[in-house]
Amino acid sequence: MTLPLDDLAHALLDAARRAGADEADAMAYAGDSISIDVRAGVLEHAERSEGTDIGLRVFVGQRQACVSSSDSSEATLKIMAERAVAMAKEAPEDPHIGLASGDQLARNWDAEALELCDPADEPSPAELEADARAVEQAALAVEGITQMDSAAAGYGRTSVHIAASNGFSGGYTRSERHLYGVAIAGTGTGMERDSDGDSRIFASQLRSAQDIGEKAAARALERIGARRPPTGSFPVLYDERISSSLIGHLLSAANGSAIARGASWLRDDLGTQVLPSGLSVIEDPHRVGIRASRPFDAEGLPTAKRAVVKDGVLMGWTLDLATARKLDMTPTGNAMRGPSAPPHPGTYNIALTQGEASRADLIRDMGTGLLVTSMIGATINPNTGDYSRGAAGFWIENGEIAYPVNECTIAGNLRDMLRGMIPANDARGYLSTVVPSLLVEGMTLAGD
Repeated sequence: MTLPLDDLAHALLDAARRAGADEADAMAYAGDSISIDVRAGVLEHAERSEGTDIGLRVFVGQRQACVSSSDSSEATLKIMAERAVAMAKEAPEDPHIGLASGDQLARNWDAEALELCDPADEPSPAELEADARAVEQAALAVEGITQMDSAAAGYGRTSVHIAASNGFSGGYTRSERHLYGVAIAGTGTGMERDSDGDSRIFASQLRSAQDIGEKAAARALERIGARRPPTGSFPVLYDERISSSLIGHLLSAANGSAIARGASWLRDDLGTQVLPSGLSVIEDPHRVGIRASRPFDAEGLPTAKRAVVKDGVLMGWTLDLATARKLDMTPTGNAMRGPSAPPHPGTYNIALTQGEASRADLIRDMGTGLLVTSMIGATINPNTGDYSRGAAGFWIENGEIAYPVNECTIAGNLRDMLRGMIPANDARGYLSTVVPSLLVEGMTLAGD
């Protein structure tokens, strides 16, 4: 019989102790997911997966090792612990590793208050298939849509429990429901595609299949006749669909792992201006009903709201225990991990200050330039911030959309791009990363 996750995590700790580990932490993870894909009115793919994964990290002095398995039998726990201890004894010493001290641990959290799991019944495969079919039918009903590349619906529920020999023990459960569709317009070499989708914890909040299918169709039709834009220096407006990638580059550069390695263009910028005055980047792991929320991190430290950037000024790095020790700083409760690897720092719910202008206002005011709605590939120099990405979207002339564009490259330097960006007011507040459309002046475009 499979043990409950909390008992399983503690059984791993007991096995580690008996195998000779000085300290240990364990993760027990259980997941259940259903995914349905429909194409041309026919069920194309149906998959259900259920499983339990367990992970153990052991410490022998200042050496560590991680092992994982999907088998939770008593014999496997014993073998895992023995192998982990043997591996740790051969690992190099690291003065910065180790568990949290007792006074650092999270206490008195309330995971249920975060509303991470929908109490409604799990949807049946037939219900999900009906949703996917509805997305496809809504898109194909739009004149000009020739086919659907895919229409998908899915559901997932995961539970995790973390326990450590320092006394920490805690877990929570989260769920997710999603709908997605990719529509194709045109024929032959003139075909274009685009997509729309939605993902929520609560099924009752999910946008309708009709809305998603129609939006995917409208976006695909807008792409018909795309051509390359001119080459030169122009303003670029990052649509809200992809603007979070810019803030993602900022967060990557402010990650403690990159800072500790000296491989970040922000490594000397702590306390300096990195965004325009008035703009802040706030992390809030306690937003109710948002999938990235969590009451504690992967090392048992409490999570808390913090300003990564405040009024344009970089306030701090994103740190787990090890990177905080390397940098002689205080951890920020941002450890993440899976069963098979040690923790690493990462961010949770992020929000950028929104502007006062609408997306339409920024298009009007930019005159001539590029509205980017999708990007492919990336060449980012982590040491200098030099930036280059393939892009597609719409060409703007005289403050209005003139025609769709593709096969172009946009380039610049992240330091200059972020310091001069102008935010719109169109961010979707229910996402875990809330970033509006962003206008960046003076980007280099390579087109015709």
